[in-house]
Amino acid sequence: MTKSGKYGLVALMRNPGVFGTLDPFIEDGPVLGRRVANVGFLRALLARDPFEAYHFFIADKPLGDSLAENLARIAPEIAAAGRFVVMDRRELPARLATTRYACFHLSDCINHPSHVARLRNAYAAEIFPITGPMHSLSYPDFPAAFLRHLWPGATPRDCIIATSRAGGLAAEAFFDTLRRGYGLAHVPGPSLRLVPLGLDPEKAAASPPEPAEKIALRAELGLPEEGALVLVLGRVSHSSKMDLLPLIRALGGLFAPSEDEGPALPREAVTLVLAGWAEPDDPFPQSMVDIGARVGLSVRLELRPGERRKQKLLRASDVFVSIADNPQETFGITLLEAQAAGLPVVASDYDGYRDLVAEGETGLLVPTIGPAAAVADGWEDDAVDMLAPVLFDNQYHLLLAQRTAVRTDALRRALARLLADADLRRRMGRAGYERVRGQYLWPDIIERHLSLWDELWSLPAPDIATLRRVAHPLHLPYSRVFASYPARALAPDERLRPGRAGAAMLSGREHPIVYAGLDGFIQADDVRKLPFLARKGETAGRLAERFRELCPGLDADAAAYHILWALKHDLLEPEE
Repeated sequence: MTKSGKYGLVALMRNPGVFGTLDPFIEDGPVLGRRVANVGFLRALLARDPFEAYHFFIADKPLGDSLAENLARIAPEIAAAGRFVVMDRRELPARLATTRYACFHLSDCINHPSHVARLRNAYAAEIFPITGPMHSLSYPDFPAAFLRHLWPGATPRDCIIATSRAGGLAAEAFFDTLRRGYGLAHVPGPSLRLVPLGLDPEKAAASPPEPAEKIALRAELGLPEEGALVLVLGRVSHSSKMDLLPLIRALGGLFAPSEDEGPALPREAVTLVLAGWAEPDDPFPQSMVDIGARVGLSVRLELRPGERRKQKLLRASDVFVSIADNPQETFGITLLEAQAAGLPVVASDYDGYRDLVAEGETGLLVPTIGPAAAVADGWEDDAVDMLAPVLFDNQYHLLLAQRTAVRTDALRRALARLLADADLRRRMGRAGYERVRGQYLWPDIIERHLSLWDELWSLPAPDIATLRRVAHPLHLPYSRVFASYPARALAPDERLRPGRAGAAMLSGREHPIVYAGLDGFIQADDVRKLPFLARKGETAGRLAERFRELCPGLDADAAAYHILWALKHDLLEPEE
């Protein structure tokens, strides 16, 4: 079944239901690829609007209030129809028990997928798909996050979305390492599927700029109107994105080439523009300017540009360069942005970059060389592996990146080829623009998500009843672990009676006081029944049974929680 949409005929989901998530998808802070991708996904999903409703379970009220405002601004029609529901995460059990969810989609595959799966298995009527995309994978605590995926309650409908082929192979390597290290060869894990990130259609709406537009934009931006502009856009950091020294050396080499590399490039023929995020007090960006000056290269800084200025920089430039050497990078949205602006791309043949650049057609890939997998005497880690958990992120990522070589000679040749041939730049830029429009716009990526959720529904899954009591081994069993803390546990045969507060409640002189934050766990109207049921004395076990009879839908755990809470607040007390 299909319907007509702005981007042609699109398939309708076989299981529309309700969309659920724990994440707002809209975050404050530095402009990073993950944040840009999450906002793009949410906007495109709501524009497509394939679900009956959208449930957001948010960690705190201020964040929930902010999300509600953003949702009303992004999708006013959905908001006006009351189809957005922003809730506290403590409402998850009740909502899972009463709502037919089409899927739960999280903003990453790291933090909460397996936790949502445990809640789904315990409370939901069906095993709906749970999905989350990968972003950076290189943090030393992430093996523990991937270990959470390997548990007896996992099903094929739980899915990690690899955004690049390299990222998918990294996820497989995570699971292989964990299964071998912990003896988990037969423990199920999530499915793994490839769906790339996308770009907002607005960024690829305008055709690649003509030379006159480029000159006008350069004048507006205060950049040289003569010569070629080589643009780098991203985090300006040698420890979290890319080492820019090989690029400066490659460009400097064009001013004094060897005999077999063609004529020298005049120094005024090229300007390097470094644009992107950097901390205000970080000396690294200025050091790149100073080093460029030593080799006769003009380097301009454009730190923390706004979105409009960033788009102008892209359209004003001639060549886009990104020589990522850091395992933090998994996809590379800036490469899509550059191609959408009609720029040919020179990129390192690394991670997801090789998916995004059609070699020789939309740009040129520069070979990279990295370390062989460390295996010696049965050990599979080396000094950096062992140090990483005790270092700061920028420290171990610098160590990792500095052992990945982007071939400077190949980079120099790629730049020379593009800088010498304006027609080639235009052809590659146009091809990249068409490729992004055909494969990487968010509306098309959303269709791939819809197809994925339908596919996951079709995969076999166990009867959910068999998973109800399957505990997650990495969920802390508080009552068992901390059993030694209380003086004793409440026994089922222990007799209880109304306490002083309970007796006052029976006579109408007191009312239950329930703190904020206990919503969904303690119901004031229900706890009034406990002193009444215990007025002649009753065992804790029988009291729980009778309490559940008077409170339909209350499970054994909730009944026990109410009884202990009543003991805490003197509504009940043990018989002496």
